[in-house]
Amino acid sequence: DRYLPLIYPDFACALDYLPEDTVFLLDDGARVQDAVRRLERSWMEEQKRLLDAGLVVGKMTELYLSSSKLYSLFSARNTVITEYLAPQNSDVRLSEIVSVLVKQLPAYGGSVEPLMADVKSYVSSGFGVILVAKSTGRARRLADRLEEEKLYPILDYSGAGLPSPGKVMLTVGDVSGGIEIPSLRLALLPETESERRTVRPKTKGEKVKGARQRIASFTDLKEGDLVVHDTHGIGRFGGIVRIKADGVEKDFIKISYAGSDVLYVPATQLNVISKYLGAAEDATVRLSKLGGADWAKVTSRAKSAAKDLAKKLIDLYARRQRLPGYAFSKDGPWQQEFEENFEYEETEDQLLATAEIKKDMEKPVPMDRLLCGDVGFGKTEVAFRAIMKCVCDGKQAAFLVPTTVLARQHYMNALRRFRGYPVEIAMLSRFTPPKEAEQILKRLKAGSIDVVIGTHKLFGQSVVFKDLGLLVVDEEQRFGVAQKEKLKEIAQNCDVLTLSATPIPRTLNMALAGIRDMSTLEESPKDRHPVATYVLEYDPLVIADAIAKELGRGGQVYYLHNRIDTIYKCAERVAKLAPDARILVAHGRMDQEELGEVMSQMAEGEADILVCTTIIESGIDIPNANTLIVENADQLGLAQLHQLRGRVGRSSRRAYAYLTVQAGRVLTEVQQKRLAAIRDFAEFGAGFKIAMRDLEIRGAGNLLGPEQSGHMLSVGYEMYLRLLEEAVLEEQGKTPEKKTECVVELKVSANIPDTYVPSNVERMDLYRRIAAVESDEDYSDVVDELCDRYGEPPAEVEALLKIAHLRARASKLGITEITDKTGSLCFYMPKPDLQKISIVSSLPEFRGKLLFNAGERPYVALRQRSYNVLAAAEALLSALEKAGTEQN
Repeated sequence: DRYLPLIYPDFACALDYLPEDTVFLLDDGARVQDAVRRLERSWMEEQKRLLDAGLVVGKMTELYLSSSKLYSLFSARNTVITEYLAPQNSDVRLSEIVSVLVKQLPAYGGSVEPLMADVKSYVSSGFGVILVAKSTGRARRLADRLEEEKLYPILDYSGAGLPSPGKVMLTVGDVSGGIEIPSLRLALLPETESERRTVRPKTKGEKVKGARQRIASFTDLKEGDLVVHDTHGIGRFGGIVRIKADGVEKDFIKISYAGSDVLYVPATQLNVISKYLGAAEDATVRLSKLGGADWAKVTSRAKSAAKDLAKKLIDLYARRQRLPGYAFSKDGPWQQEFEENFEYEETEDQLLATAEIKKDMEKPVPMDRLLCGDVGFGKTEVAFRAIMKCVCDGKQAAFLVPTTVLARQHYMNALRRFRGYPVEIAMLSRFTPPKEAEQILKRLKAGSIDVVIGTHKLFGQSVVFKDLGLLVVDEEQRFGVAQKEKLKEIAQNCDVLTLSATPIPRTLNMALAGIRDMSTLEESPKDRHPVATYVLEYDPLVIADAIAKELGRGGQVYYLHNRIDTIYKCAERVAKLAPDARILVAHGRMDQEELGEVMSQMAEGEADILVCTTIIESGIDIPNANTLIVENADQLGLAQLHQLRGRVGRSSRRAYAYLTVQAGRVLTEVQQKRLAAIRDFAEFGAGFKIAMRDLEIRGAGNLLGPEQSGHMLSVGYEMYLRLLEEAVLEEQGKTPEKKTECVVELKVSANIPDTYVPSNVERMDLYRRIAAVESDEDYSDVVDELCDRYGEPPAEVEALLKIAHLRARASKLGITEITDKTGSLCFYMPKPDLQKISIVSSLPEFRGKLLFNAGERPYVALRQRSYNVLAAAEALLSALEKAGTEQN
């Protein structure tokens, strides 16, 4: 799907020149097929527009190679299609299906130790191991480490051979991830996955970047994707193109617009481009026309709509501000002691999120904050700290959860965590006996219960709090619309904290738009590994092998069958796959005692396999259960699958998730994308990525009513949020901060060579990172990461980094353009500071070399006959910065 232009007529012509025995390869054939159909719809829409406008004649449309003709050509030739599931509805006539089991291996979470352990395990099992390093320097360092472990690698930088059984081959190259091929007794492991730099930890109190800015961090841009250029509108991303001009090579981003229009944007200006999000992936989106006034009209209408929405938001804020909120006291001795008694070391993100929540609670207006953190990242502990703060001020707290199993677990954890403090805790669910529930309701009304943990039973008419101060909602997406409306009534005057690993698109919309505040936990706990995730057709032999491996290392297995009517028959099938295993069954129709007994036995290691429904989805914590098998995974939602996978991998042991689909089942496009997303996003912190991907697949929906939806779709999600953010500030009487964008055009070769970073995806990500450099710290971080991952950067990359740094510094000085003209370096300034320029021109190194032109576009020209352009630009910027400091 990255080479969509191939389906234009010239591809059909090219076929005539190829030998009859040419072999065609369709990589990920279902996605190629989907992309071809989408492009065909787009083409036909464009042709209709041109026909209506009288710009083409009807016969012109026949030049287009239709998808049916294209696939008939493939069917008549030698064609190979690769899929991760057996194809069921291919447009190519298949003569044979060859199934090869290839296991995708997970990343190593930033540690080299698990890599060494896996290499040893493969070698001892008689597997050949290929280790792929990014560079010869990194390969040498890895060879030294392998020798320390008594693993003596064969160095083969050509990558042409395969290792013998039980041997390790070390080579240089670029692969996106590790794989295991059991039939060949071969494992391929990418060294970079084990030694990638982790994100620099945030210091306590450091400001987290805005939620809207996260979109750029969590969306992967591929060729063929729709993008939005701030000035020119919606186009199709055509990849990175290297162009030589004035004797220097630079990389540009190619964007195709309506008709045959193409725009080339310097890779250093990637910050003006964002991925188009908004419409569902199967919707048709019209491309903008380059150079016309259409895009300006579209953005103007969207801005007007954003202003209307902003008025509603301001009204919403005003009403919430007028509510009689409670300002909690500053932390007291009990709060400090409670936090110090936590048995684990907190991550920096946990400390920061706790500080943000407590700061909100201390304000005299009701809090509405979303805490987004991946499964197992410590959201519950942050919530407990907020609850302790609430209780210390004599107010009540309610912890609302979606399932009875989770209610029981949170209840047991709360009893353990608040032990030693005079905090009365109760649980209310459908399993609570009527007499006990009646007593709990009376005590809640009287105020003798401090914390109640419960399911939707807390929505009941008979539930009355004496003085509710905090409502914690776990997994809001699990509650229905009516329940959420009831929630608003309950939480009208109290603080609300919502916990979510994968917030649903609407909740994410609201948080990103600024309607709700958001804290995130991105830092993984120590000694955790990502869950190895496999998507495959159900195969009893593979499942039996997976169960045997887990039980063989003394672990336990979750086997998910999401139909209560047939769950006991399923347990019988599982018993045949694992005859010696102790098997239990858990589902939502069991009474409290029976379900509690099953979970206790599982937690205490008295059972090997738990055959269950999605009742285990939220919060179940059994560290010894590290293999998950899901039947009919295509029937579950993306957030659900991610939550279920979070039930394993909660210890330092490697965990496995097998997501199976019924053999021969035809998957819908959405189901395929959902399973691909859960497979691809296996690393830590994937919850936010999955929420963004879910938003991409399903569409952004709307914020406050369907009338806004069309405007969001017309300009894309990110631009709409930007317009909304500006409109909200204007409604509040504030001036939106306008950041000066600086364009740097220097005659310097600035690019990332393929030899330095071979992967297009990684190069694209690095260009985005470099374009986003805003400070000296950002610059240092990117340089350090490049050195760690790829070795010392070559001259072209150094120049690229320096230009990005120049742009950031120049923007802060109000400089909009730096241009290298013959004999002069020109700095354009719409609002020149003459005093500052005067100070700099009097300096010895610039005396007689600096010229100020006060024309229509004011600029300062630095005249020199021969100079290092970058060094000269840096010197002048430094002088201007210093002059500004002296003025202040």
